[in-house]
Amino acid sequence: MEKRTQEMSEEKKVLIFAGSSISHEDASKVLDATYWPPISRGDLDRAMEQGYNIIGIIDGIFFSRAAVAHKEVIRAMKGGATIVGGCSMGALRASELDVHGMIGVGKVYEWYRDGVIEDDDEVAVATYPDTFEPASSPMVNIRETLRSAFHTGILSEEECTSITLLAKRTHYSERSYFGITKEAHREGILPEERSKELLKFCTENECDVKRDDALLVLEKVRQIINE
Repeated sequence: MEKRTQEMSEEKKVLIFAGSSISHEDASKVLDATYWPPISRGDLDRAMEQGYNIIGIIDGIFFSRAAVAHKEVIRAMKGGATIVGGCSMGALRASELDVHGMIGVGKVYEWYRDGVIEDDDEVAVATYPDTFEPASSPMVNIRETLRSAFHTGILSEEECTSITLLAKRTHYSERSYFGITKEAHREGILPEERSKELLKFCTENECDVKRDDALLVLEKVRQIINE
């Protein structure tokens, strides 16, 4: 029995694509797996060649290089891989390919699946090239944080809507709470003191939807490993 259990364990080779929504260091504290940088075109084929058969897609490349193609994901699943997606690129591809067997988890996946959001830029961020850490704030986080500010009473519903639209008009690589609140004051949506109050709230109480969803991907992969 012990030998059989060991053989079954060795059959499960786990790979996670991440780095922007959650660092490899933090992710490895949750799940013991191999971690590669955000996924781009060709990485899934390489992973399959190396024998990985349980794959979690969290982060991916959007605009600087070719993104992972739908046919790559389908090819990997037909080759026997179980693929879980959520949070960022993983959520986007899972919402498009769950009908083909890709497993989607998390709030962002559900938003894409249900048509609440549609654009790639909702989860895209500028990153530092060496570490893949985010250098801008993702739109999905901004949406939830501004909604939280509304529910807390810091913003009216109209102000929340106006500032959300302002953030959406901003290029994904330039989105930040500092820039958004400053522009909200410049456009006359908020007076200066309230824009400063909003900035303080956002920086201290950000709703990090992407990190929460990244953790859900790791937990789902853990469940699959233990099945």
